[in-house]
Amino acid sequence: MPAMTAAVPRTSISLPLLTLISASLAIMALSQPPQLPAAWGFVFKPLTTLLIVWHAWRRGGAAPGLARWLLAGLMFSLVGDIALLFPVSGFVPGLIGFLIAHVCYILGFCSRVRFGAVRWPFLLFGLVAAMVLGRLWAFVPADLQGAVLVYVVALTLMASQAWAWWRHSVRDPQELRARWAAWGGTLFVFSDAMLAIDRFAGPVSQASLWVLASYWPAQWCMAQSLGRPAELSAA
Repeated sequence: MPAMTAAVPRTSISLPLLTLISASLAIMALSQPPQLPAAWGFVFKPLTTLLIVWHAWRRGGAAPGLARWLLAGLMFSLVGDIALLFPVSGFVPGLIGFLIAHVCYILGFCSRVRFGAVRWPFLLFGLVAAMVLGRLWAFVPADLQGAVLVYVVALTLMASQAWAWWRHSVRDPQELRARWAAWGGTLFVFSDAMLAIDRFAGPVSQASLWVLASYWPAQWCMAQSLGRPAELSAA
């Protein structure tokens, strides 16, 4: 009898590839100097995030509480993505969109483990945030300092809680999913740090490449943390 092999759904292969292609086209269109027509960025930047939303939606059915918050975070991130396509007028709306997204992520991670269950990630990310903000503070306009400070606190708490979930779940069935969230939070911190340096103290060479090439993997990791239904039923 011939060996039986499990069929892999075509979408499980094509979706990561489509996301990678869309992200690459967006980065090429939004880079300086642009390698594609700038208008392509207005199409492929939101499309890339929408593909990640789709990925999260397909994985989240077995964990409705976590999925609800992570999908909300991704949708507010989409709002932020679109707003930041307009670097001047869209900066504050984009900041607000991503601020709400981080609050959603924090609430999602808190549905898996209590807030601050592991304390050292809060100390570590707090130190990193303080160092970056300390170097940039003199360049941040006075009318934006309050908003930037609130955003940095939210970003720091999000990444810290993601790591708290992971380290609290070591040798637990949900450890792999928590690890995805932790690396997503870390990549988000790196991406936003590069964005802040470029905006306030830059310019940074190839800033769009650094920012977006870490931002979308961060969001993909968030979606991955939802796991598959079989994984979640064992957790």
